[in-house]
Amino acid sequence: MPEHTRADAPAYTSEVALATQPLFERVRGVIPEVEWAVHAPYIQRIEELKRERNAVILSHNYQTPEIFHGVADIKGDSLSLAVEAARTEADVIVLCGVHFMAETAKILSPEKTVLIPDLDAGCSLAESITGEDVRALRSRYPGVPVVTYVNTSVEVKAESDVCCTSSNAVQVVESFDADRVIFLPDKFLADYVSTQTDVEIIGWDGTCEVHERFTADEVRGYRQAVPDLVVLAHPECPPDVLAEADYVGSTSGMAKYVQERQPDRVVMITECSMSDNVAVENPGVEFIRPCNLCPHMKRISLPKILHSLEALEYRVEVNPKIADRARSAVRRMLEVGRGSGG
Repeated sequence: MPEHTRADAPAYTSEVALATQPLFERVRGVIPEVEWAVHAPYIQRIEELKRERNAVILSHNYQTPEIFHGVADIKGDSLSLAVEAARTEADVIVLCGVHFMAETAKILSPEKTVLIPDLDAGCSLAESITGEDVRALRSRYPGVPVVTYVNTSVEVKAESDVCCTSSNAVQVVESFDADRVIFLPDKFLADYVSTQTDVEIIGWDGTCEVHERFTADEVRGYRQAVPDLVVLAHPECPPDVLAEADYVGSTSGMAKYVQERQPDRVVMITECSMSDNVAVENPGVEFIRPCNLCPHMKRISLPKILHSLEALEYRVEVNPKIADRARSAVRRMLEVGRGSGG
């Protein structure tokens, strides 16, 4: 995949340093000064190209700080990115996240050019289930509603009755007034939802490769090492991890918790770049940083974003018939009541 090399990278000039200094002062707690000399020229050039292309950059919470705070116009969880992008007047959307997020942006903004800087930015959870799998489940459980997490491919969304996020999953499940619901594909999120409702949950054996690696022993170790530690965990984590947490919620829910309560010391049991991004907004909070990285999110970089804007690559296209059905599942979720998460 084309990417700027050190030889043709934008130069770190005194003009670039001066123009980007206010931004660096904001992020210096999470980006060392020696790294800023590498990032700043890309940030400056990307900002110029955004204006030329009438483009916006969407960044998921798990992107690195130089992307999240450096070039992103819209930030958040997978669904809020797509919803907010549909409201912009930009012609071009650059999705800094993984492929299913770019697909969701495309189905909600079919008239816009949607780009992803790296086509190989996938997701273990989205790849754990196919549209054919959903059809097989419908045959096995005729008449049972299908609720699908937004962290899925467009084909899976198209086979579903409604989508959900990690923060509105219970609300969506209960909206059917049914005795049981098929809930796909994250088994740990399904387990968590089952503890919050009387509806019988029929799950699937999918997991997020980041969240499934956390353990209860790890969380207890943090508590023993750090006095008065507040533990926030994403519901994609195993049940024994959630049992150790002080708060369980979506990425946006965790960020809101820190912003509103300002704990002295906190650990966020999720992808570790999120801690860096939330820390910038909350300098008075000490963050203990667990470092489970998402290898797919980390495929996105400033050089690849710059190439994406220069070449208008890589375009995300969705079959219109599949997009229509998937769009209906997302819109039904929004009608139930918007939540943010994922």
